[in-house]
Amino acid sequence: MTKQPLAEVFGFPINNHSAEARRYRENRLCPYNNRVPSCTKDKAKNPLGVCSILDGEETAITCPVRFRQDWLVAEEASKFFFPKHTRWTSLTEVRLNDQNGDSAGNIDVVLVAYDDNGHITDFGSLEVQAVYISGNVRIPFEFYMQDPTNHTNMDWSGRTGYPRPDYLSSSRKRLAPQLLFKGNIIHAWGKKQAVALHRPFFETLPDLPQVNADDAELAWMIYDLVYDEALNRRQLVHTQTVYTHFESALQRITQPSIGNVDSFIEYLQVRLDEKLDDGNPPDAPLLTDVLGS
Repeated sequence: MTKQPLAEVFGFPINNHSAEARRYRENRLCPYNNRVPSCTKDKAKNPLGVCSILDGEETAITCPVRFRQDWLVAEEASKFFFPKHTRWTSLTEVRLNDQNGDSAGNIDVVLVAYDDNGHITDFGSLEVQAVYISGNVRIPFEFYMQDPTNHTNMDWSGRTGYPRPDYLSSSRKRLAPQLLFKGNIIHAWGKKQAVALHRPFFETLPDLPQVNADDAELAWMIYDLVYDEALNRRQLVHTQTVYTHFESALQRITQPSIGNVDSFIEYLQVRLDEKLDDGNPPDAPLLTDVLGS
């Protein structure tokens, strides 16, 4: 079990003290194709340069820009969107409006195919989903940045707010709403979509009804971070693609697992008993109080 939560800071493991790693930390740079050379996560002037955190023996990607390493996600998505040898490029942070002209949000990456004259012939949307963090990761990050060499082996265990990945909130509060709003618009237009996820995140999702790639409307591109000992870096590696229809996958993700109503009533009974034992009657008035005795 790790004693501290930080896996990568400004693109490098925190025990990497090479000249390149020091340069990225000192200048707060992003090595993963951010829209500007600097890291802009959380705050542009004081960025939270944590790309991934440790979760037991696993890592958890916490910054969506981390998925842009070498633009592997765009290359893999293009194989799903377009025929082989199609000329394409990628556009980031593309605004999507609904029928009323109101914003439905920004699409992380739109891949556009174009002809010899530069006219768009097709497109597909790519959403990149990192994981939310429960707890506070900025405090250990700033402590590490005060003295990276001497704080590499910091012991953060037992601290209040120890950062951990919150996969449930990430799927319910971020991934599902994105598919509901932006995804439904793209699906209505008959265009293909892809979602890039870290493997530990995908493994928390319910089983999705799979189809053949040729019949798919939605591709779930799953990536892992593999440690390269020679470089002392973690490398983004594509491990699997799961192909689904759009609506069946969305229904599976947004439909809760229905529990037993009797168990819920038992829980309510316990809460009611506690309230009555404390001498506090229910807040709602009795029928005789309303109608008179």
